[in-house]
Amino acid sequence: MKIESQLEKITRFKNLELLANQVVEGFISGMHKSPFHGFSAEFAEHKIYNPGESTKHIDWKLFAKTDRLYTKRYEEETNLRCHLIIDNSSSMHYPVLTKKDSFYENKIGFSVLASAVLMNLLKKQRDAVGLSVYSDTYEFYTGEKGSERHHRMILNKLEELLQTTVSNKKTDTVTFLHQIAENIHRRSMVILFTDMFQYENEDKIFKALQHLKHNKHKVVVFHVYDKKTEFHFDFNASPRKFIDVETGESIQLFSDNIKEAYEKQVENYFKEISDSCLQYKIQYVPVEIGENFEKILTTYLVEKQKFG
Repeated sequence: MKIESQLEKITRFKNLELLANQVVEGFISGMHKSPFHGFSAEFAEHKIYNPGESTKHIDWKLFAKTDRLYTKRYEEETNLRCHLIIDNSSSMHYPVLTKKDSFYENKIGFSVLASAVLMNLLKKQRDAVGLSVYSDTYEFYTGEKGSERHHRMILNKLEELLQTTVSNKKTDTVTFLHQIAENIHRRSMVILFTDMFQYENEDKIFKALQHLKHNKHKVVVFHVYDKKTEFHFDFNASPRKFIDVETGESIQLFSDNIKEAYEKQVENYFKEISDSCLQYKIQYVPVEIGENFEKILTTYLVEKQKFG
C-alpha cells in the first residue's frame, strides 16, 4: 500500500491529527495480513504476554481466536515511554514545496506526519510520548506523558514545524543529542528522524547516539531522504547550480558528468551508516519520501516487542 494511494483517500482532511489517525486505522485494518495477525482485535486493551509474567490476566478467549497469548491491560497502565526527536535543520526542508505539493512531500513534512502517526498509535496503546526538536539550537523539548492535553500540545508543535520557513539553519546533531540524552531519565524508546547530513563527524555522531542508549534506552534512527534527487541524482542534462541550503555554498555543474560517481558514493555512505548502527546496536531504517508508513509502524511494533 503506497503512501500516495493511502493519502489520496483522505485529502479532505487538512488536520494533522485526522490524517495521522486515518493512516493508523488503515494500518490496523490490514494487520491480519502481517506477522501481527490478531494484535489489532483488542488493540487498546491487550499486550503480548511475556514468559515469566503472571498468567492470571491472560485472555484465553483471544488465545482461542489468535493462538497467541495476550494479557488484559488496564486503563491506568503505561506500557512504554517513547521520545520522538526531529531534526529541523534547513536540509530537512528539502525539496522546496510548490503550491501543488502536499506538505508530506519533503523531508520535514514526511517526518512530522510520521511522528503524528506514531503518536496516534502510542495513544491507542496508552503509551507515553515526548518530543525534542533541534537544528542549530535546541528548539523544543517536552518529556513523556500520556494525557490528551499533552498529545494536543505536541501536535500543535508539529503543525508549527510545517508552517515555519527555515533557511540557512545548520545541523548540530552531536551537541543536541547529548542534551536530549540528559533529559530522558526513565527507560524509553528513542526515535530520531534525520537526514544524517552531519555524518562527516562519524565518531562524534555515534558517541551521541550511544549516549541516547544510556539507561537501557532503545534507539531507532529513521534516515529520511529524497530518493529521486538525493540518492539517484536524477536531474536533466542542463547545467545546474547546486546550493547547500545550510551554508549557502554553491557549485555549478552538469549532473550527468558526476551522476555515476555520486550514486556510488551515496550507496557507500548509506552502507557505512548501516554498518556503524549495527555495530552500536542501534536500529537503522532508511525511509524515502513518498514511501508508505508500514515500514515505520512495523519497525515500532517489532522494536516494542523486543523492548519488553
